[in-house]
Amino acid sequence: MPRLTSIQMVLWGLVVIALVGVGMFAFVLPRLDESVSDTLGHGDYELVTTDGQPFTEESLLGEPTAIFFGFTHCPEVCPTTLSDIDLWQQELAETGDQIRVFFVTVDPERDTAEVLGNYVSWVPGVSGVTGSEEQIAEAIRAFRIYAAKIPLDDGGYTMDHSAMVLLFDENGRLVEPIAYQEPTDSAVETIRSVM
Repeated sequence: MPRLTSIQMVLWGLVVIALVGVGMFAFVLPRLDESVSDTLGHGDYELVTTDGQPFTEESLLGEPTAIFFGFTHCPEVCPTTLSDIDLWQQELAETGDQIRVFFVTVDPERDTAEVLGNYVSWVPGVSGVTGSEEQIAEAIRAFRIYAAKIPLDDGGYTMDHSAMVLLFDENGRLVEPIAYQEPTDSAVETIRSVM
C-alpha cells in the first residue's frame, strides 16, 4: 500500500508539472513575445482632433505618425518641441515628404479644441488632440507616458509630462521615441527610416 501512494504522488506531481507547462505556453509566453512596441497606443480612448476628426488607436494606421503629449501653457518643453518638429518638416519637405504629427494635450481642462488648434497651427502637419479628462487619462495610459498636475503657489497649476516624441510606422507600431531636443539630422533620419 505505501508503494502505491508513492506512485500516486509521483503521478500527481507529473500532472501538476504538465499543467504548469500548459499554463506557461498558453498564457505567459505569448505575453512575453508581445513587446511594448506592439501594444503602445492601443486602448479604448476616443479623442477629437482640432479639425473635428476622431482620434483613436486606428488613427495610428495607414502612414507614419509622430505623437507628442504636451499642453498649451507649457513654458519650455512644448514650444521647443514644436519648433523642432517644424525643423523636421522643413527638412522632410526638401524631398517632398511630411510626417503626420498629433499633439495630444495632457491638460484638457484648459486646452479646448480651439485653444489647441491655435497653438499648433503654425507647424505644418500638426493636429491638436483633446477630449474629456477621462479620455485623456485613458490615452495617457495607452501610450504609457507620464503626466501630472503640479499646483503652483499662486493657486494655479502647471503640468509635468514626458518630453519625447513617439514615432509609429504605418502599421501603428512604435518604431522608437525621439528624445527631447534630439539633433535635427538624427531625428529626420529616424523619421525617414519609416517613410
